[in-house]
Amino acid sequence: MTDSLVDIEGRRLRLSNLDKILYPEVGFTKGEVIDYYARIAPVLLPHVRDRPLTLKRYPNGVEATSFFEKNVSRHAPDWVRTVRIETPGSSRGAESADYALVQDLPTLVWAAQLASLELHIPQWTVGPRDGKRDPDLLVFDLDPGPPATIVECCTVAARLREALEADGLTVYPKTSGSKGMQLYSPVTVGSADRTRTYAKELAEKLEQDDPGLVTSRMARNLRPRKVFIDWSQNNTQKTTVAPYSLRARALPTVSTPLDWDEVQTCERPDDLVFTADDVLERVRDIGDLFEPLLATDRPRL
Repeated sequence: MTDSLVDIEGRRLRLSNLDKILYPEVGFTKGEVIDYYARIAPVLLPHVRDRPLTLKRYPNGVEATSFFEKNVSRHAPDWVRTVRIETPGSSRGAESADYALVQDLPTLVWAAQLASLELHIPQWTVGPRDGKRDPDLLVFDLDPGPPATIVECCTVAARLREALEADGLTVYPKTSGSKGMQLYSPVTVGSADRTRTYAKELAEKLEQDDPGLVTSRMARNLRPRKVFIDWSQNNTQKTTVAPYSLRARALPTVSTPLDWDEVQTCERPDDLVFTADDVLERVRDIGDLFEPLLATDRPRL
């Protein structure tokens, strides 16, 4: 059976095409995607709650055309909460978009039903009355330029950690679920552009210290053999893949929180590749390594 009408916490939702293969290399189906998101929900939901969600949808699988969706489909159930966010300069000419807020399990399953393999969120939240808030997360996205890999990213991550801790910040790493990794620090700021300015300055300093390994500049021709520290992910208009989100790779890999021992002992790229099944087992064994990011007491940047 490929279709099913389900009741999830009192919300009725029709799930369709459950046997459709979305990851052809391993035969991972849409039903398995939905099952993964339903099972990982207890640790995923706190990290996306109150953060406007950008969906990356793959209706015909990871080898076919995909598209980003910010504006909630007009076919969405009326119980899907949305928030209107200004989008000046949008490529589609719209001045605003109605983003979904994934606050609960039914909404997460609804997003998965749309073949939204990847969930992308900003580093800020919205409030019920005060609208868009200032950033509460500082992020560094480490992108290796071939033949560099996540192994080189781990070297750069350790240097970033040292610099951030010297400034009184605690740092939490995760894989991107693709070829790189990200570092996060919970913060409070006095202005919306503080995290972006700080991240850019620190990335430029690391490039100055080791230009053979690090680049802070976006030009593609500067990236081979280096790790690009993408500080621009702190721009309030940008998003980063959410913790525990699937990625659209050959395997159903996941953006996976790490401990620093795993970063420090990484010798091969495969050391830090985790699939949906791996992550469910990790969470059962060690819980949510990103839980400290949810703390309300955050150091001021």
